[in-house]
Amino acid sequence: MKGVILAGGLGTRLYPLTYATNKHLLPVYDKPMIFYPIATLVNSGITEILVVVSGPHAGHFIRVLKNGKELGVKHLEFAYQEKPDGGIADALSLSEDFADNGNIAVILGDNTTDMDLKSAVKSFQKGALLFIKKIDDPHQLKRFGVVVFDAKDPKKIAAIEEKPKIPKSNYVATGLYLYDAKVFDYIRSCKPSWRNELEISDVNNQYIKDVSLSWTELTGFWSDCGTFETLFQANKYWAKKEVGRV
Repeated sequence: MKGVILAGGLGTRLYPLTYATNKHLLPVYDKPMIFYPIATLVNSGITEILVVVSGPHAGHFIRVLKNGKELGVKHLEFAYQEKPDGGIADALSLSEDFADNGNIAVILGDNTTDMDLKSAVKSFQKGALLFIKKIDDPHQLKRFGVVVFDAKDPKKIAAIEEKPKIPKSNYVATGLYLYDAKVFDYIRSCKPSWRNELEISDVNNQYIKDVSLSWTELTGFWSDCGTFETLFQANKYWAKKEVGRV
């Protein structure tokens, strides 16, 4: 399985920090943010990685990541998303040639987690596997794709609602997914949302419609770094975790 890290966008929620560089290169304790999703993939056995970048600071990634060898990456590629506000699914579409009709692990570049994905990656065969997480803060819930469980079968996901005003659960789709090659056909059939983006939730809903989406709860720590609050939380957690190892 190959890995795809989506590290595009403009990071407007983190202005003025992201005037200086791309959001995914901001520090989380003692490492650039993107080092964490790279470690998540490498620790799961994935060492062929494509990083999708965009925006005015795209060139900064090469200086930071180089050829990836120091991070355990055997093969590193970059793709440039010409429309930085085109959406997650639009960014993912750029990895089709890299995927080469195989399965891929996809993680957002601002996601940090200490969950071990080895078993999930090893056992995945087809369809889509969605990693979900319980969020207790109702304000934070509205920033994500929120899971809607089937009323007749609470173990089944009926839909993913993108940034709902009234969330139907307190579980969200984290920025971590396993997909088979059908994901690119689903992306091609997507239409821009009210935000004028190609939404990854629409892709996941197509897998749900075809009864080929499964899910697992992400255990351990997980946080995106898309706001000042969550960036601080991630820094605090990883600082405590790393200092504890000294």
